Amino acid sequence: MSLSPAVRARIEALLADHRVVLFMKGTRLAPQCGFSAAAADRLNAVLDDYHSVNVLADEEIRAGIKEFGNWPTIPQLYVDGELVGGADIVQSMFDSGQLHEMFGKAAPDRTPPELNITDAAAEQIRAALGGAGDACLFLVVDGHYQPQFQLREAGDNDIVAQANGLEIHFDVASAQRARGAQIDWTQTPHGVGLAIFLPQAPRIDIKPLDVHGLQQRLQRGDLTVIDVRADEERSHAPFAGAEVFTPQTHARLTALPKDTPLAFLCHHGVSSRNAAEHFRDHGFTDLYNIEGGIDAWSREIDSSIPRY
Repeated sequence: MSLSPAVRARIEALLADHRVVLFMKGTRLAPQCGFSAAAADRLNAVLDDYHSVNVLADEEIRAGIKEFGNWPTIPQLYVDGELVGGADIVQSMFDSGQLHEMFGKAAPDRTPPELNITDAAAEQIRAALGGAGDACLFLVVDGHYQPQFQLREAGDNDIVAQANGLEIHFDVASAQRARGAQIDWTQTPHGVGLAIFLPQAPRIDIKPLDVHGLQQRLQRGDLTVIDVRADEERSHAPFAGAEVFTPQTHARLTALPKDTPLAFLCHHGVSSRNAAEHFRDHGFTDLYNIEGGIDAWSREIDSSIPRY
């Protein structure tokens, strides 16, 4: 598939208007795939602001950017008009400090995190590693502080911690989030298993809000709604009175008083939760996710809003 002159011109205009552009699935504040989330997570840690392009909302750009840089996958990071690479390259540059250097930021802290692994947990982990061969044990903690153990090959930029006779590898971002982690073998909501407590994780809960509760809050005027959908979705099914969450409004919205009650709206209530977690990470304390999103509002409150 050849790149049309019109699409090439659109991409070149984006790159000319913004020093840093991440072509991704979703937005930097509400990614819609794991690879895009990983790339945005690293950039968010280094830059207060950059431009993200949601390729899911623009099929021409989604196909065109692959031809433009001869790079077959999404996400793609461009800096100063040049292709840097995809999710793996962004993460590698973050872990090595190259990404920080590129943007004039201080090198990341590479101090191994202190961990507390109980004897029972250590015994179970060792048993699970029995057939792992040369693979290393990694503890990955994503941007929403969801921990996961993985087995894979060691990397040059790994941060390695020792605890209760075990060697645990981390990428740079996970190492910061895992500081002081407590790991036990105990009863969990899913049965007996490993329980990982992360003291660094934000303790503020995101509260569910159904559309009837939203209607009541709007009538009282004591809630700010932030619509995180793409432009095309908002124009097709608008929600009157909502703030629009875009890279251009990011600085203004995150500068609101931290106790401002904020409710987040998307199509069905998934991307909105990601955005709410982003605001939680920025210190906001009164956050709501609108369950069912604009689809539920159309079905249960205002049928004049088209469903899609």
